[in-house]
Amino acid sequence: MNQTRRWQEEQEADLSDQADRAAVDGASARDALLRVRAEVGKSIVGQDAAVTGLLIGLLADGHVLLEGVPGVAKTLLVRTLATALDLDTKRVQFTPDLMPGDITGSLIYESKTSEFTFREGPVFTNILLADEINRTPPKTQASLLEAMEERQVSVDGVSRRLPTPFVVAATQNPVEYEGTYPLPEAQLDRFLLKLTLPLPGREDEIEVIRRHSVGFDPRNLGAAGVRAVAGAADIDRARAAVSRVAIAPEVLAYIVDLVRATRSSPSFQLGVSPRGATALLNTSRAWAWLSGRSFVTPDDVKALTLPALRHRVALRPEAQMDGVGVDDVLGSILGSVPVPR
Repeated sequence: MNQTRRWQEEQEADLSDQADRAAVDGASARDALLRVRAEVGKSIVGQDAAVTGLLIGLLADGHVLLEGVPGVAKTLLVRTLATALDLDTKRVQFTPDLMPGDITGSLIYESKTSEFTFREGPVFTNILLADEINRTPPKTQASLLEAMEERQVSVDGVSRRLPTPFVVAATQNPVEYEGTYPLPEAQLDRFLLKLTLPLPGREDEIEVIRRHSVGFDPRNLGAAGVRAVAGAADIDRARAAVSRVAIAPEVLAYIVDLVRATRSSPSFQLGVSPRGATALLNTSRAWAWLSGRSFVTPDDVKALTLPALRHRVALRPEAQMDGVGVDDVLGSILGSVPVPR
C-alpha cells in the first residue's frame, strides 16, 4: 500500500511539473507572438485586425483569405509577418494561364540519368502567398485543395508532405471582377478566415505617407527594422497551449446555435456547414489564448463570427437586390441568438 501511495504521489508530482512547464511554455510563446504583432507594425499601419487574424490562422492551423482593394498592403502584410516569424514564404501571382504544376511542382525528365525527378513547386513553403487567387481557372484553383486540406501534394501517384507550419494566405480584389473566376464553395470552405482590409483612416494614411517620405521601401524590410522575433518552435508551443483552452458546454451550444441560425435565415440560400462551426470554435480558442485567457467567452465567439463565417454563406438574389450584405445578416443573427450567461 505504501508503494502504491508513493507511486501515486510521484505521478501527481510529475503531472504537476508538466502542467507548470506547459504554462511557462505557453506564456513564453504568447509573448513571442505579441512581439510579432509589434514587429509587423514597423511596416504595416492601420491593419491591426488583419495582423491578428493572420496570427489566429497560424495558431489554429488554418488558411486565410485577404480581401481588399489594390494598395492596402495585403502582400506586404504577409511578407512582413513571415519575416517577423522567420518562416519561409513564396509568392505566386495567379493568372489565367497558370497551370496546376506551376504551383504543386512536376516531374522533370533528366537527360543525364534518363529518369524523371520531381521538382518542387512554390507550395513547398511555410506561408504561400496566393496573390489574386480568383484570377486563375478552377482547375488550377483546385490544385490547392489537397495541399490546403491534407498538407500534402500528390504527383504521379506519390504523396509528398508539405513543411510545417503550412498556411495559404490568398488575396483577392473585391471590386474588379473582369477576368476573374469565383472561388468554388469547396475551396472557400477550406479557408479558416476571410479578413477584409479596409482603406486606412486619415491619420493612418498620413503615417503611411510620412514613412514613405523619409525613405521607407516596402521591398527592403530589413532597412525598415523588421527582424525575426519568433519562429516555428514558438508556433508549435502556442498551438499546444491553444489546444488546452477550455470551452464550456454553454459556449459550445452558442456556437452551434449561431451556425444553425445561418441555415434558417431567409436572406441566405446557403448556410454554414459543421466545418464552419469547428472553425469558429478553433479561432475563438486561439483569440482567447492570445488575449491571455485559459477559457473561451461568448465575446470571443462574437469577435470571430464575421471573419470565420462570412465566406461560408451565400445571399439569396432578392437579398442582394435589396442591398443587404453578408456581414449585415450575420450581425443581425448575432443580435438575435441568445447569449449564454
